[in-house]
Amino acid sequence: MAGLVLRSPAFNDHDLMPERLSRQGGNISPPLQWSGVPAGAAELVLLCEDPDAGREPFLHWLVTQVDPRAGEVAEGQVPARGHEWANGFGATGWDGPQPPLGDDPHRYFFHLYALSRPLALPDRPSVADVRRAARKDELASGTLVGTFAR
Repeated sequence: MAGLVLRSPAFNDHDLMPERLSRQGGNISPPLQWSGVPAGAAELVLLCEDPDAGREPFLHWLVTQVDPRAGEVAEGQVPARGHEWANGFGATGWDGPQPPLGDDPHRYFFHLYALSRPLALPDRPSVADVRRAARKDELASGTLVGTFAR
């Protein structure tokens, strides 16, 4: 399976994310750039999860129906044609990092999936629901990891 290259001009892979992206520091969604979308992709799906938040990964951002021709999303914006879903806080769209005070840095995995057909999800999908549904029609994927602590 081919790989997408996912990066951000705001932080490097496995580096600290800027305060402005955190839930209490501005709550601005990060700028992201990607390449390597294969021909035949019907949509892109963007997922941000915190696997360090507890027993289940915490959903920070889920955007489906992203235009496969898009190669980036600007800071504070929604990807082209994207449909935002409810996150783990119960709000629609991006809600940034907010690990407990004093915790070791949490990791925030940004996953981008190129799919051969539109994703079918339940009304309030979990991270596991998204992964399971994406796996069926995945043409390529890429991951970027940011960290954050308070």
